[in-house]
Amino acid sequence: QVQLVESGGGLVQAGGSLRLSCAASGRTFSSYAMGWFRQAPGKEREFVGAISWSGGSTYYADSVKGRFTISRDNAKNTVYLQMNSLKPEDTAVYYCAADTSTSLSAYEYDYWGQGTQVTVSS
Repeated sequence: QVQLVESGGGLVQAGGSLRLSCAASGRTFSSYAMGWFRQAPGKEREFVGAISWSGGSTYYADSVKGRFTISRDNAKNTVYLQMNSLKPEDTAVYYCAADTSTSLSAYEYDYWGQGTQVTVSS
């Protein structure tokens, strides 16, 4: 079992930056690939990015590539999502998720955090 808690969301103006954190507890964090997803009102949950258990591989949705960066610190049991050049269309609840293999599909992830709201004003 893995428990995930996101933090770092908030209100930011377009062009600004935020860094989300996802702290994990429970079973060995370094064994898990981590993903970030987001869900805007009235829309399906969508993939944002993912990072392998070692941090050696990262994957991004085209909509955030070049603006968002995923990293992890296995010593701190934490994964991060650095978001730069934010746009109003990035407004959503952001979720982190954990799974034993790296995937771009939300259906593959077994463990989820409660989400953190990110609002980007124009």
